[in-house]
Amino acid sequence: MHPLRAIGLTATAEDIYLALVQRGPTKSAALASILRVAPDAVDAAADELSGMGLVEPDGERLVARPPRAALDALAEIRAKELGALRDSADELSQFWRDHHAEGPGYIEIVRMEEAREALARRVQDEAVHQVRALSIGPSGRLAAPPKVAPGCLEALARGVAYSVVYGARILRDPIGREAIQTCVNLGERARVFPNVALNLMICDDRFAVVAAPARDPQRRHHIAVQRSALLDGLIGVFEAYWQMAVPLPAGDESMDDVGAAPTDDARQLLTYLSSGLTDESIARELGVSERTVARRIARLQEVLGAQTRFQLGVQASRRGWL
Repeated sequence: MHPLRAIGLTATAEDIYLALVQRGPTKSAALASILRVAPDAVDAAADELSGMGLVEPDGERLVARPPRAALDALAEIRAKELGALRDSADELSQFWRDHHAEGPGYIEIVRMEEAREALARRVQDEAVHQVRALSIGPSGRLAAPPKVAPGCLEALARGVAYSVVYGARILRDPIGREAIQTCVNLGERARVFPNVALNLMICDDRFAVVAAPARDPQRRHHIAVQRSALLDGLIGVFEAYWQMAVPLPAGDESMDDVGAAPTDDARQLLTYLSSGLTDESIARELGVSERTVARRIARLQEVLGAQTRFQLGVQASRRGWL
């Protein structure tokens, strides 16, 4: 439980308030001893709490105040600040558009590294329902090793649904596979596609971040896309990749076999299917029952993430199984 840290107070301030609620009025020196912090830290934290109306002095002791009235007042102040922030954003955005008429208002190009990182982090922090993403994986000789995106694990922990299509390149990297497995074990739905063309993150249906690939990380830029027909198009791009991609193992299953070559029997079955043979003809060629043929086809569809036999042929061809 960290209710006060969540609104910007320090850990020491939170600990002091909780201690005062539990113990009643207490001297600063006693709090410093109990919490094993310096007296100056207690004084600074007490000032934080006093400023919010959560603590008041009573002689040499500090006394906790009921939180409801103080925090309701703070919520009201911050709600007004948030409204003012949104109004300022609208006003400044209009001012920007008036002086940069060459570009649409729903697109923002971010070039500075810190701003790019902050934009990517916004996707994780602001997502309420879902994050959908395409990930090429590291590219260029100066690319950093793949890792879990900052804020992703926290978002998964609070129940945000993640659906990610990874380029096959990232699965060839043991560090990349480990990072993906960490997320999958926490509930991420992951798929792999041989050639993912761009890095894309979609935060709910509110905005998207497109990371244009570049060999030199210092020359990369991100594009933020707000609600628009373009955002709808990017969502459609993700969904198209998702339908074509191959599911990665869920839970604690290993990813090591993803992309492995098919068995001779599977390759022969796929060849017969691509030739247009019926299940009856395939069964006769293989010397098995039609039920066995149907079961093997269903298994191949499961492995390749295909919902129809046509998709099965497409997936097998893309993976070089035919």
